Amino acid sequence: MAFDGITVACMAHELNKNLAGGRISKIAQPETDELLLTIKSQAGNFRLLLSASASLPLVYLTASNKPSPLTAPNFCMLLRKHISGGRIVSVTQPSLERVLRFEIEHLDEMGDLCRKYLVVEIMGKYSNIIFCSDQDQIIDSIKHVSAQISSVREVLPGRPYFIPETQEKEDPLTVSEGAFVSAVCSKAAKLSKALYTSLTGISPVAAEEIVSRASLDSDRAANSYEPEELIHLYRTFRRYLEPLTEGAYEPSIYYDGKTPVEFSCLPLSIYDNCRREVYPTISEVLETYYAEKNALTRIHQKSTDLRRIVQTALERNVKKYDLQAKQLKDTEKREKYRVYGELINTYGYNVEPGSKSFQALNYYTGEEITIPLDPQIPVQDNAKKYFDKYGKLKRTCEAVTTLLKETGDEIEHLKSIQTSLDIALQEEDLAQIREELVQSGYIHKRPSGNKKVKITSRPFHYISSDGFDMYVGKNNLQNDELTFQFAKGGDWWFHAKGAPGSHVIVQTNGQELPDRTYEEAARLAAYYSSNRNAEKVEIDYIEKKHVKKPNGAKPGFVVYYTNYSMMIDSDISGIRQA
Repeated sequence: MAFDGITVACMAHELNKNLAGGRISKIAQPETDELLLTIKSQAGNFRLLLSASASLPLVYLTASNKPSPLTAPNFCMLLRKHISGGRIVSVTQPSLERVLRFEIEHLDEMGDLCRKYLVVEIMGKYSNIIFCSDQDQIIDSIKHVSAQISSVREVLPGRPYFIPETQEKEDPLTVSEGAFVSAVCSKAAKLSKALYTSLTGISPVAAEEIVSRASLDSDRAANSYEPEELIHLYRTFRRYLEPLTEGAYEPSIYYDGKTPVEFSCLPLSIYDNCRREVYPTISEVLETYYAEKNALTRIHQKSTDLRRIVQTALERNVKKYDLQAKQLKDTEKREKYRVYGELINTYGYNVEPGSKSFQALNYYTGEEITIPLDPQIPVQDNAKKYFDKYGKLKRTCEAVTTLLKETGDEIEHLKSIQTSLDIALQEEDLAQIREELVQSGYIHKRPSGNKKVKITSRPFHYISSDGFDMYVGKNNLQNDELTFQFAKGGDWWFHAKGAPGSHVIVQTNGQELPDRTYEEAARLAAYYSSNRNAEKVEIDYIEKKHVKKPNGAKPGFVVYYTNYSMMIDSDISGIRQA
């Protein structure tokens, strides 16, 4: 969800609760478009992060500190001069705009009580932090916007401050039923888009939720609905916004497995298929959500080179496999040549010299066949010629069969590395995958020369509901170590059937495993496999002592025979990670 008006309303509620009456003790500007205020109030000491970043504008309370530049920027110095030691009177939100307005009392140079306003606009690339006088005149801003940049509003010292009304949208908190229906039904766009383009502060996700709660078709054009249906939508919309007036927010993050999918201040029924985790404050939601999102994005960016190496090798091996498979198919006619040679030796004594073919009974099938002959050579030499062809194709078949298996194993190995890259959450995990690629010959030079890379990545560790330790390998090297060095013979081993994925080991300590632990371990094997998005995944499980590694096998590759199987989903939300 974007940082929409509903999220800003929840943030204003939280900030008023914690900061109203508090004094600003420190002002720092760690980034060119970011402020960090330290505020002492009756509720405690707080750090308030205000970011006007074009890519990720944010406002939230945080326990983390950030290093500041040795020389404070001009905007920071200006704020220190005017409002350092000032008291925050209130934090308000105009209408449902993505704007927070901090009213601050302070003493001027003459010791008189004055009021100033720090306005934070959270509007994507137009985000800004603007410092205003009590006459709504701009004193300064963290970003200057001249007339050359914007024809709508200048943000420069001395200019009047106002919220630009470039889009004719209705105020969600005061819009009447008639105005709502008129605004929505006038648009030919799909219903959810008509909703968020007609009302201030409503995001696409919130619009989808409102339409879903009204049991209407989001993709249907808004102007095709009857007025009675839009009146029903309006009443659903009013009920949806009731918590805003009551302060009954439920800040939460929705997860698909471990991946954060969405955050919201109000429940989202459209994400009922995801795990929902509720937090005490919207600040914790934003800090957690964007920290996890940024971590995943950062790891994905850092793994780009490795992904490209693996993808290139995979494409090359798939092409090689297809050529080898075609070559193997061409050898299928070898048996025909052997039969031709045998039949010529059996019946060729009465064939006229110079014949181009002759009829013979195939004693293998009982059918009469026509055998082509080369009239330029003796009949018996034709038999030798066919036997030579048979021998050559037989040798080709044997060689290509071996090569085809090797290429197939290489493809499976590369697919398993792709799955490992998807599982990786930290740079240490990528270091071990790189090491595997070095060992496999896909990377010819180590990142630090000839010095061996120190591996610090460790398997995931979970605790089953019955208290058993469960370990999940993050890549093929860890899978081998986990299965053949760490696990004992009586421990249980789990893996997704016929798919690249992690080895999962459950330590038994000589005890019988409860059914629930079997199921939880199977869910881990399903989730940490390439089939994690399937509705059900087939999982093989067996005692570790029956799992073997063939000589010369690729990392992570094992064989087993007398296994058990189960079909299970990949939902690991209820499994506790150690």
